[in-house]
Amino acid sequence: MTLEEIAQVVGATPYDVGDPGALVTAPAAVDSREVVPGGLFAATVGARVDGHDYAGVAMAAGAVAVLASRPVGVPALVVEDVQVALGLLARHVLGRIGPVVIGLTGSVGKTTTKDLLAQVLERHAATVATDRSFNNELGLPLTVLRADAGTRYLVLEMGAGRKGDLTYLTGIAPPQVGLVLNVGSAHVERMGAGPADIAEAKGELVAALPADGFALLNADDPYVMGMAGRTKAQIVRFGRSPQAAVRAGDVRPAGRGRTAFELVTPSGRAPVELDLIGEHQVAADEAAAAVATVLGLDTREIAAGLNAARRRSSGRLEIVERADGVTVVDDAYNASPESMRAGLRAARALAGNRRSVAVLGAMGQQADVSRARHTEIGRLVAELGYDLLIAVGSGDPVALAGEAAAASRNVSVHAVEDVAGAITLATALIQPGDVVFVKASSEVGLGACARALAGA
Repeated sequence: MTLEEIAQVVGATPYDVGDPGALVTAPAAVDSREVVPGGLFAATVGARVDGHDYAGVAMAAGAVAVLASRPVGVPALVVEDVQVALGLLARHVLGRIGPVVIGLTGSVGKTTTKDLLAQVLERHAATVATDRSFNNELGLPLTVLRADAGTRYLVLEMGAGRKGDLTYLTGIAPPQVGLVLNVGSAHVERMGAGPADIAEAKGELVAALPADGFALLNADDPYVMGMAGRTKAQIVRFGRSPQAAVRAGDVRPAGRGRTAFELVTPSGRAPVELDLIGEHQVAADEAAAAVATVLGLDTREIAAGLNAARRRSSGRLEIVERADGVTVVDDAYNASPESMRAGLRAARALAGNRRSVAVLGAMGQQADVSRARHTEIGRLVAELGYDLLIAVGSGDPVALAGEAAAASRNVSVHAVEDVAGAITLATALIQPGDVVFVKASSEVGLGACARALAGA
């Protein structure tokens, strides 16, 4: 599109634009370090950084112009709200290129499912999927703007921090296929008092589907199945339930914390052995397989894609093997009670007879049940037989540590105030051959600890 066309779509006023016919031929970016020649730089204002200050850097990197909320001294399309303008532009581009839009949401497992599904579909046709966890009001339009006329499948992870978020996102990118993974306790502080409130927010995805679309619902989650009445689309169930059209049978350990199963779809059966650790990953495979099924792929094609799939996004059960035999499992991208439990079990299964270490920080956004949920995790650390626990931070992590110590004298429990303290203590206490699991909500910053331990 030309700058003039973009200005018309988003209602922008051009400033310092010498050539309105200049073509934007590359994706948009909100980080000046990710600008590519021919792209558009969207100058957004964050909590710590104002993108307008980097307009010159973006132009030097090859941006054609800047989408901004004020003149910036370089070619710019000035709008009242850059975020809204990005959404308008994405919606316009989507209407021009017409891929099959697949939206997916859930309290946990969105990114892993998105990565698995993308790897299955890529073997079949040109696919664009959400990068990392760019699943919000900025990330989603940026993903759409990476697609082009050759894109057949557009896989969009959709996050919902509060009611109305998915209505907004599906307004930008109306899906033909909607996938709801689960309803858990993530974002309970912002969404309401319990899972019913979260289900109401997540259900906005299936409510947006057309009558000729598909709503893929987790048959094992009653809150997800409760969304069936909110959609006009055809409902397809996935999960372990015998009533699920797409399901996993004969689920069994496959060694080193991995899992194997038989994939069952309406077109047949095929064996799958995951490269990812943790039995909970089976649910992500079932979900990805359900999407691929309604898109017309047969069971063997789907199984082949799942068998070949690898972890793509960092900080999610990312395994690093050190030269001294220490295995670091970095799951520090984010944390909820559900993902904390799943990660602890996966890392403990990976450890087997080896010594197991957990470095855990706070799980955010748990409202008035936060203390209780942290003590539950402390009890689980003891029940799973971890040898060493390092709790990072004041407040709830201290409660977690106290519960672990009370539940078992066999776990050595330590508490530190911050990430730097965790790195120092863990470095001193870890022994060759240990399996070290690192997890907390993203704001804790324990990813730095995982990286430091992996590089030690």
